[in-house]
Amino acid sequence: MKAVLETKGVNKYFREPVKFHVLKDISISLAPNEFVSIMGKSGCGKSTLLYILSTMDTDYEGELWIDGENMKKKTRTELANIRNEKIGFVFQFHYLLPEFSVLKNVMLPALKLGKEGANEIKRNAMEKLDLLGIKDQAHKKASKISGGQKQRVSIARALINHPKIIMGDEPTGNLDSKNSENVFNILRKLSDELGLSLLVVTHDMDFAQKTDRIIEMGDGFILED
Repeated sequence: MKAVLETKGVNKYFREPVKFHVLKDISISLAPNEFVSIMGKSGCGKSTLLYILSTMDTDYEGELWIDGENMKKKTRTELANIRNEKIGFVFQFHYLLPEFSVLKNVMLPALKLGKEGANEIKRNAMEKLDLLGIKDQAHKKASKISGGQKQRVSIARALINHPKIIMGDEPTGNLDSKNSENVFNILRKLSDELGLSLLVVTHDMDFAQKTDRIIEMGDGFILED
């Protein structure tokens, strides 16, 4: 089975204030429909790796392949299109626009991509909110809903452009245990029912142990996969 995401010998250096080797010969792969967590102590390179995997950071050595394409040969515009179309993001902080409605927040990435008409995007956004059990909150301002609901909205937004991969950076880091479990169950359902691949950086061992595989990082290396 072809990997939906793969790195081959990725090395990353920070050059300021002194040269520092952050990621050391990272080779990992993510299969279609696989739910993988990345764990490790603070400063081990997890978030730096996620930044490279998401195509945001292009200053690295080695290769990154997404959906069978080598990202090294892509222009900034092409990378932005790949990000918009193939990757959905869920962060610790949901980054919703508080003055907009829940529905508008979910629609924004699709409106930006511009591949569908506004009515189709709206219908799709309502479907995603329904899938996540918060359709009834659609017309509320994003500032007026609870923390757990906000994280659900951010997951709906991540799904709007029909991505192949969902990447999460501590998606339960700001939530209590009940909401953390809810978010895990939602992500599991997305993997199982929509066939999405998920790659999540987390400190939460309970969360990680329920994923298909844990990639353990330490001091810039993959310690265990």
